[in-house]
Amino acid sequence: MPSDWDLAHTDLDSPTGTHLPAGLAATPDHWRQYLQHTPNGHVLRPDSNAMLTALASGRPLHLLHLTRSLDAVRTSGHLLASTGCLVGAIYGSPLTPLPGGALRPHNLGAHLLGTRPELDSRRGSTPLVIEITPDRPAEAAGLDYLRLGSVHLRAFDRHRQALTPADDEKVARSVADRVRSAAPLLDLMRGLAAGRTHPEAGHFLDRVAAAVPVMPYLGYLYFETVAEYLMLHSTSTATKFYAELGEMNNHLYKQLALTAVDGMGTLFDLGRFHPGHRRLLQLVDTIEPGLSETAAGFVRDRLSHRFTATALTPAADASTFTFTAATADELRTSATPLLGQLLFREVRLLDRYPQLYHLFEQEKAAEAWTYWNRQNVTAPFNSTCGPKGELGVNPAAPLTRVTVWTAEQCSFGLLHPTEQVAAVVAPRLVPWLVAHLRDRTEEERWNNRSSAQA
Repeated sequence: MPSDWDLAHTDLDSPTGTHLPAGLAATPDHWRQYLQHTPNGHVLRPDSNAMLTALASGRPLHLLHLTRSLDAVRTSGHLLASTGCLVGAIYGSPLTPLPGGALRPHNLGAHLLGTRPELDSRRGSTPLVIEITPDRPAEAAGLDYLRLGSVHLRAFDRHRQALTPADDEKVARSVADRVRSAAPLLDLMRGLAAGRTHPEAGHFLDRVAAAVPVMPYLGYLYFETVAEYLMLHSTSTATKFYAELGEMNNHLYKQLALTAVDGMGTLFDLGRFHPGHRRLLQLVDTIEPGLSETAAGFVRDRLSHRFTATALTPAADASTFTFTAATADELRTSATPLLGQLLFREVRLLDRYPQLYHLFEQEKAAEAWTYWNRQNVTAPFNSTCGPKGELGVNPAAPLTRVTVWTAEQCSFGLLHPTEQVAAVVAPRLVPWLVAHLRDRTEEERWNNRSSAQA
């Protein structure tokens, strides 16, 4: 049986599909073929994606990493990992070496560098160049954070006793109420993925938008699906230019996030992404005029498939399981991944979470490092909607030499290493840094509602 980490790293659109629930109308091979035949689908293939080609080469890799804690890095001599889409990796984006020693940022890196003066989350940051020299050719491993639900559930079960009885009851009640309130939409998506129903796209997207404040995890699925549509279907001059370089155009979904949600530059929370049908089409056409024509249908079908494939276990049958009638035990056995995702987000809302952060997250990171070392992975990448350019450093990789420099950007947008930093990557997580940015979002208001509102 594949492990939870195997499943999180297995491409959902691979031809095998043995890890998917039964009853899906579209096979993984169908989606793989469809996506690869979109205008930019060729960039999904290893032989046409510059990042994947570099990973397979066995040559030194160069990454851009932004830090707002350079003094702490210098003082401690350690560059620490963080949680997020790459679990316990040190987040970065690829750099391409050029003659003379300069490095060209991937278009994701160019976006990160270009928005430093504008976004609170990047203001005052210093660009670092990280060079990874593996001792042998390394495996390319794409990690889909939407498929970490079973990992999250195991962590919750192991450390649940660290919650107060009141917090434990609050978490369990809130998750159960979220599922009960969103169940009609969840069953609609499941039925669509199983070929049992085919709702009108506009009405479907309005229902998704209305459900996100109740179940913010759906905002992540919704956003990643729209981001995938934008990157694969764009025909702009910029997108074509990046495709010739073997890159997916990351500017598209970054613009989507910052335009769709107020304050996203301060606190990047996709649980707040919930545009209705009309608003979504406006957003897409603002990014690229005319691109909205087929957006609604794609998002409806792809989102329903992605939700069902990542919410249910391989032992479940998408054509017969129903969220509306599911008991707590049935959710644990048939919808384990979804339950884990919901519990993960719910615990993060607790006032004590900054103190519990390492308890819940360090162990998951250690599991990821162990898995990567067994698989000879030095630089995992985010593959949630394709190899788009989010690349990390495995901080526990044995026999891998890592060198760090500060860097300056020239007028041509290139990076030039300036000073080597006496620091090594360390398999430890940075402290919890988001607590002071938290706001009373719809998610937290739901979590703190009175019993009468349930």
